Amino acid sequence: MKIKFLILFFFVFINLPLFAQEQEPEQLQEQAQPEQEQPPAAVFLISPPERGEFWFSPSAEIALYSKYSFSYGAGFSMAYGKKVCVGLKAAFFFDEQEALNVLELHFLLRLYLSNVNTSSGPFLQLTGGPALFFEHSGEITLPSDYGLFSIGLCFGWRFLLGNVFFIEPSIRAGYPFIVGGSVSIGLRF
Repeated sequence: MKIKFLILFFFVFINLPLFAQEQEPEQLQEQAQPEQEQPPAAVFLISPPERGEFWFSPSAEIALYSKYSFSYGAGFSMAYGKKVCVGLKAAFFFDEQEALNVLELHFLLRLYLSNVNTSSGPFLQLTGGPALFFEHSGEITLPSDYGLFSIGLCFGWRFLLGNVFFIEPSIRAGYPFIVGGSVSIGLRF
């Protein structure tokens, strides 16, 4: 069940950007010359230079919730802002020892450390919210078996891929997890 969930999650959210391409404004289309056609891959990454301040990204996650085993999972973040972002993050983890599964529901506050581009480069991110723990039984029951308040500090780097897409590797530390890491692929609007 875990494998099917992760495969479905990544199939849906990694292929989602393929359908989110924006069209060029009419005035840019009138100025374009037909003999300067670009290859299909380059056209795919073209968008207006003015990007909005909203972004979202699915991610692959790993966390150390105990000193004995890793927890693997998937997450999803969305936020608003350029230099400072405010948003939400959710992640679900499957324990390697199959003892507990964890659902994190966090608020996030992100600050980009680079002054070159306000939405790329190194960043610090503070997250906080409930971490809900479920005994491994093959299904999620509500309410959870128990929960704790989770807080963490994350350091990451956003690499822009054209004007629309980005990739973000990051590491984090906090409570109740010890350390963690993630890689996410996202879209800016």
